[in-house]
Amino acid sequence: MSVEQLVKDICVQARQAARRLSVVPTGVKNQILLDLAQALEQNAPVLQEANALDLAAGREAGLSAAMLDRLTLSDKVIASMAQGLRDVAALPDPVGEITGMARRPNGLLVGRQRIPLGVIGFIYESRPNVTVDAAGLCLKSGNAVVLKGGKEAINSNLALAKLIDQVLEAGGVPQGAVSIIPTTDRAATTALLKQDELVDVIIPRGGEGLIRFVAENSSIPVLKHYKGVCHLYVDQSADHDMAVAIAINGKCQRPGVCNALETMLVHADEATVFLPKAAQALMAQGVEIRGCPRTLELVPGAVAAQEEDWPAEFLDLILAVKVVESMDEAMDHIARYGSQHTEAIVTSDYARGRRFIDSVDSSLVLVNASTRFNDGGELGLGAEIGINTSKLHAFGPMGLTELTTTKFIAFGDGQVRS
Repeated sequence: MSVEQLVKDICVQARQAARRLSVVPTGVKNQILLDLAQALEQNAPVLQEANALDLAAGREAGLSAAMLDRLTLSDKVIASMAQGLRDVAALPDPVGEITGMARRPNGLLVGRQRIPLGVIGFIYESRPNVTVDAAGLCLKSGNAVVLKGGKEAINSNLALAKLIDQVLEAGGVPQGAVSIIPTTDRAATTALLKQDELVDVIIPRGGEGLIRFVAENSSIPVLKHYKGVCHLYVDQSADHDMAVAIAINGKCQRPGVCNALETMLVHADEATVFLPKAAQALMAQGVEIRGCPRTLELVPGAVAAQEEDWPAEFLDLILAVKVVESMDEAMDHIARYGSQHTEAIVTSDYARGRRFIDSVDSSLVLVNASTRFNDGGELGLGAEIGINTSKLHAFGPMGLTELTTTKFIAFGDGQVRS
């Protein structure tokens, strides 16, 4: 069988499963999620054995430390996956919710009912934990999902898919509700992107190169997230200790993820005192500072920032730093170089914090908190299938509600249109 036929057969089965999955009762879906969480914990050694093959291949292929970190199914990651499923099970089921019922002048009662998107094609790199996040969210939201993972995680993903299949079959969920394309052939990705009669939306999750490839080659609508160029703006009269703690958390906790801090902007009124203190703390964590001319004057050991550093997603212990004269200059910089992902301000002035929130166009804008909070679990979604920065049809982390849409419904008593 050709790769193209394999992908089409998987998508046909997913389309058939989607019709039945959309009406599976909430209690059944929740129990399957709980059973899958337990199965992950019980089968951790088996999953880690498969994951070890991927890690060994990744090291041999020269994957970066950040990529290997994303690839690893540690005990902590597996526990987090299981807890994510339990969190999703505990959330309200959006499917079937009816809103906005209103009586028209002709007596027709019109409203909207929330429904699944249908069949989701999910293309992603490196992170096998995302396999479980996607499966859990799509199941609870009534969507069938076709998963196409990267070659780096093929053994891990196949082991997870086998476990998911077993749990879904035991729960009576239609075959094809969760499918994984079992090949690393790139032709499979291209074939999936052409299944516009069977797949309703494509969600890519990975590096900028993958996202652009998907967007340029898909005949199916794509929810895009190119990169996370996240900013922290330290405003005048900011609490310096707070700003340092937020900067270190944003940059150093997990530098290889999309909500990690990449650029820090500092108001000129604070720069003389704040920047040496912040830079010392950041450099102690191994961070390289790439600064503007004013930053270079204040921070011994900083290197000169180049133009390409301002829009860069470093995914490493590198931080671009610029001194700005005003909040307007900071917001102009973000508008020019940002990726509409996550921006934060540290300020002691509520009105200035609100102005920043109202004026900055990103999927999450924070006041006095780390950029690392742009995550489905941290924002109360239980888990996420990705962070959409393209605004249609959702903006930011995509959880259960974001994986649904609404259809109009109407109740009449014989009305006909004149």
